[in-house]
Amino acid sequence: MEVFDAVRTVLAVREYQDKPVPEETVRRIVESAHLTASSQNRQPWHFIVVEERETLRKLGELAKTGPYIAGAAFAIVVLISSESRFGVSDGSRAIQSMMLTAWAEGVGSNWVGFRGLDTIKSLLDIPDGMDILAIVPFGYPAKHVGRGKKNRKPMSEVVSRERFGEAFS
Repeated sequence: MEVFDAVRTVLAVREYQDKPVPEETVRRIVESAHLTASSQNRQPWHFIVVEERETLRKLGELAKTGPYIAGAAFAIVVLISSESRFGVSDGSRAIQSMMLTAWAEGVGSNWVGFRGLDTIKSLLDIPDGMDILAIVPFGYPAKHVGRGKKNRKPMSEVVSRERFGEAFS
């Protein structure tokens, strides 16, 4: 899949098939995060791949906005250094890389949480100095999802050329 097609068609997936994702696909998804650019190449992140069913279930319980994590084939917990000025933006870039890479492979995902997930730290032995930015569950979509059917504001409302309010056309 071309990159633009992945961006154009990616949708949030919250229901997954009970089907494992091949190890090489999991590895490619993680590698896409690892290869993502970061401010000053500091790479202020760490990624925890969770595949154990019981741990996924517990993550789904603890992440109040993501009970569907429990049904994912795997999840990646994205940590950022609490001392990094750019950790949130760098980690967010890595998450987007993973989600697009997964989508290109037919694997769906969704961003769960945005910090405030400290109750998970003890479950995964996360050290002080690292914050949980998000949990990203992955799996094959349980339902057919229409690729590219997005409800977006017209570009004329959100894009300008040269100055705010000047038509992009």
